[in-house]
Amino acid sequence: MINNNSKSRRTIRVRRKLAQNIGLPRLSVFRSNQHIWAQIIDDKHGRTLISANTKVIKEKIKKSEKAFKLGENIAKIALEKNIERVRFDRGPYLYHGRVKAVADGARAGGLKF
Repeated sequence: MINNNSKSRRTIRVRRKLAQNIGLPRLSVFRSNQHIWAQIIDDKHGRTLISANTKVIKEKIKKSEKAFKLGENIAKIALEKNIERVRFDRGPYLYHGRVKAVADGARAGGLKF
């Protein structure tokens, strides 16, 4: 696989560091212009355990505030399924803005990473 652009190189670099601790589930974030998706993935078995997105949040608030609520929601669902520790996978995105808001919301909801 040829990594010509910085986005794919950054994704591979982040995932390589996350692969060092495969025993923990991975909290993966995908961001588009309007919405943001988060899912907790079990890489050992190749399954998505929990997923959530900002499409279901109908309040008229800023996108970063929706991302924070998404983090809180996914943390609440994860704690119900006895998942307390995860690895945070920001993918090709910088740890800034809405991606950081998801992480802060998940921490505020009780997840540890």
